[in-house]
Amino acid sequence: MSVLLLWLEGPLQSWGADSRYGNRTTLPFPTRSGVLGLLCCAAGRSGEQREWLAHMATHTQTVRTYARQEGGGAKPPPLLVDFQMVGSGYDDGHPWQTLMVPRTSEGKKPVGSGAKMTYRHYLQDMAFACALELPPDEAQALAEALDHPVWELSLGRRNCPPSDRIGRGVFAAEADALAAADALAAQKGRAGVLTVRDGAHDDGDEVWTLRDVPLRFGPVKEYTERQVTLYR
Repeated sequence: MSVLLLWLEGPLQSWGADSRYGNRTTLPFPTRSGVLGLLCCAAGRSGEQREWLAHMATHTQTVRTYARQEGGGAKPPPLLVDFQMVGSGYDDGHPWQTLMVPRTSEGKKPVGSGAKMTYRHYLQDMAFACALELPPDEAQALAEALDHPVWELSLGRRNCPPSDRIGRGVFAAEADALAAADALAAQKGRAGVLTVRDGAHDDGDEVWTLRDVPLRFGPVKEYTERQVTLYR
């Protein structure tokens, strides 16, 4: 196996695993579904991608979190919470503006107002290294796709563009990939604050259960669970 290294850095990122429409939260690190969705955009993969997702679920993903070093230490900035009104300010009598007003699943106007209050949570000024285990030929193909993406790449949500190159090459082992990421982080004045590994391990600080492994993309998405171990 080879290891594909991704560098995910930007002013804002958002990686939701259990978000709802009105309150879209973010994990403190990239989700499995978010990383695989990013790779789909790079490679131009559309539709449900059932077979490819089943294949990718057999390969491990390790994420390392980097924050800027300030005052002798590194600490992630507080979350940014963006309050938005969706569907407000439109003229219900205008044939085009009325299309922007939220409606029920039956296409009817909701009871009361059509405007909806939503809260969007974002990570600020963070960087992540994602080491993804893959067969050598697949790792190389995805590395080339990241350098020449078919569709626009974003960090969890479309309004979160990356501020640096995402694809960082293919390595022979995970340790080599993470060492390269540590060196890049040091150049940027960042230090590691958290490492997330697949599976439940006794030597970690915490074990989380996440529902972020995609079984099907497309209009009707489907996910299953995995466990990860956090090393602080």
